[in-house]
Amino acid sequence: MKPTSVTNAQLTGGGDRVVWGAGLFALGRFADRVGLTEALSAAVPARGERAPVHDRGAVLVHALLVLAGGGEACTDIEYLRAQRELFGEVASDSTLYRTLTGLGPGGPEALMGAAAAVRERLWAGRDRGRPLVVDVDSTLVEIHSENKEGAAPHFKGGYGFHPMVCSTADGEPLWVKQRPGNAAANDIADHLEVIDAAVSMLPCPDAAGHRPGDDSELAQRSLVVRIDAAGCSAKLAKGLRDRNIGFMVSARSTPGIQAAIRGALGDPGRWHNAAKRPRQRKPGRAQVADLTDLVDLPGWPARTRLIVRREPLHPGAQRSLFGSDNYRYWGFLTDRTGDTAQLDRLMRSHADVENAICRLKDSGLARMPFTDWHANSAWAALAMTGLALVGWFQTRCLTGTLRRAAPKRLRWQLWHLPAVVCHSARRVLLRLPQQHPGARALLAIAHPR
Repeated sequence: MKPTSVTNAQLTGGGDRVVWGAGLFALGRFADRVGLTEALSAAVPARGERAPVHDRGAVLVHALLVLAGGGEACTDIEYLRAQRELFGEVASDSTLYRTLTGLGPGGPEALMGAAAAVRERLWAGRDRGRPLVVDVDSTLVEIHSENKEGAAPHFKGGYGFHPMVCSTADGEPLWVKQRPGNAAANDIADHLEVIDAAVSMLPCPDAAGHRPGDDSELAQRSLVVRIDAAGCSAKLAKGLRDRNIGFMVSARSTPGIQAAIRGALGDPGRWHNAAKRPRQRKPGRAQVADLTDLVDLPGWPARTRLIVRREPLHPGAQRSLFGSDNYRYWGFLTDRTGDTAQLDRLMRSHADVENAICRLKDSGLARMPFTDWHANSAWAALAMTGLALVGWFQTRCLTGTLRRAAPKRLRWQLWHLPAVVCHSARRVLLRLPQQHPGARALLAIAHPR
């Protein structure tokens, strides 16, 4: 039997009422209803004496849809222009280019500030009894052109940019600081700047008492920042303490920490079984111990604790705090109180920030399409805003696997969903293939039971 890669279906013309992008249409409708289009329109007012043909808020929301759909440059907005039945009059790529390049130095604040206004409303009913945990990390964006302002060689031998990102523990992006490729990963000033900017993007009940100069009595909710070893600095810990923000930072190997681990080796009663992470199938053989009484931490704020975790060596194990033939040692410094095993589990979840950065790079951050520094900074902020919009849509509108789906799966199953345009009683209807999983999700949104 001759192998084939597709069925024997025949191609024919006449499907002029078929459109693609029904999922992006739903995402755009969601952006309108939560007020993001209006907020962007207010944040990016039109310049000049004449009113623009295209509202800047609508232009930027269309750009967010392009990024959600896999676009990588301004020219990709042409795909939306081809679907006038769904997206109306879409601006040209040159209009989008002028919009982003015209934002100037205040572009990131304007774009992410508009998202913050929407976040204020969407978080209104949230339970604030538990601490709010945010993650800070930096990433490398490779660039293959020497004509982009700010691009520079980085510590891994490549060339590009080195932005620093702050997001919540569940992956909602808050702030991104565009940095040149040769920026240091352990720059404490950059860490504090990113944290302050991220706090300003939080709703008032969450940010109160955590801004520089705020009275700690104003705090309505505790805030905790998790950082990897790049943030292991007493200066950073003091800065967070001054802002009434708790810290959890990965420890670096020092003679004092090595001596503390060595002193705990002969005390088996000090080590306790580690707690399982969510969705971890089998209990591990890792153990944790509080070694605060065995180490001297000069310069660190009062009540700083050292918690160390050890686990059997395995292939691919990363660098250890303490040389051993049997265990890999890893630890962190924190001012949080509570059970050692639970704090260890909370700190290990900091690894999820890599997933958030991966989603961000898959939503536009992997490319910096402009030569101008401020325009690329605005592009990074646009990617953050687009990822926040998609996250809100997933949380409030989707269920099952699509609720946690990565950008690539959303594109295959939801955003690029085809539909047939029908007209009925002066209304425009989109008929979807009901057996498609993405179509079932959209129909459940449109017609809830």
